[in-house]
Amino acid sequence: MITALAGGVGAARFLTGLTQLIKQEDLTVIVNTGDDIDLFGLHISPDIDIVTYTLASIINDEKGWGIKDDTFNCLNMLKLFSEVDWFNLGDRDFATSILRTNMLKNGATLSQISAKVSRDLGLKLKILPMTDDKFATYVQIPGDSIHFEEYMVKRAAKDPVLDVKFVGAETAKPAEGVIDAIMDSDRVIICPSNPIVSIGTILSIQGVRDALRKTRAKKVAVSPIVAGAPIKGPADKLLNGLGVEVSAFGVAKLYVDFLDGFVIDSMDAAEKSRIEGLGVKVAVVNTLMKDLASKVALAKIVLDL
Repeated sequence: MITALAGGVGAARFLTGLTQLIKQEDLTVIVNTGDDIDLFGLHISPDIDIVTYTLASIINDEKGWGIKDDTFNCLNMLKLFSEVDWFNLGDRDFATSILRTNMLKNGATLSQISAKVSRDLGLKLKILPMTDDKFATYVQIPGDSIHFEEYMVKRAAKDPVLDVKFVGAETAKPAEGVIDAIMDSDRVIICPSNPIVSIGTILSIQGVRDALRKTRAKKVAVSPIVAGAPIKGPADKLLNGLGVEVSAFGVAKLYVDFLDGFVIDSMDAAEKSRIEGLGVKVAVVNTLMKDLASKVALAKIVLDL
């Protein structure tokens, strides 16, 4: 059994390769919900949807989010009414959020809803939200504290980051099955996701980091930082804002208390000895996932390590 900790786009691409090498039934994916936000009267779970849509082969590959060939009639009408105009949600994407919101109102948990959506889309793996409780990531910028989605989408991550707050981390409990998945797995993979607002959120949930230290599973991470910059997203600004070195080494230090192996890009080969000095085994390979073949190749390296 394999458990993966995942954010959105980078993790989804990696998991696409991984599912070519293992049976879906042998995989559990624990997904960040710090990006979850209520807009249009709906509960939206961006990372859960990205992972689900990608593995169900309905993702908009060009954008990395949303559903391919989707239309935006509902959103355009809402904009006409001066509703939220900075968050793009396609018509079919709206349907997922409508279902989620209605089920939440009727007492279902986010875990139960995620299981239904993934099952109805033909998936056999388990997709678990990190928590069923309220949790939100806020970014402190000069003069304001805003939800991560507003920072990322509305403000295009242009502001310098002063701090990051996980609202709800003190009380949020892991969703049912999260701890068991980590403890019962043979291998745990930390996907190439933002180490602060994707993986860091999962690690902040009570019991998760302790489970990663205690499990007998081999734990391997893939660096999302290549040559001092993220492949996608504002990880560099977030790391800088928290005083963490923007490098593969900086990311490895965040996971060092539980990590067995770390995969870094060939462009970061000079970092290998420094990371090994932390007591972590390092593999140096091409980590850029440009097509299915490269996704599969990276997943194989991780499994081998």
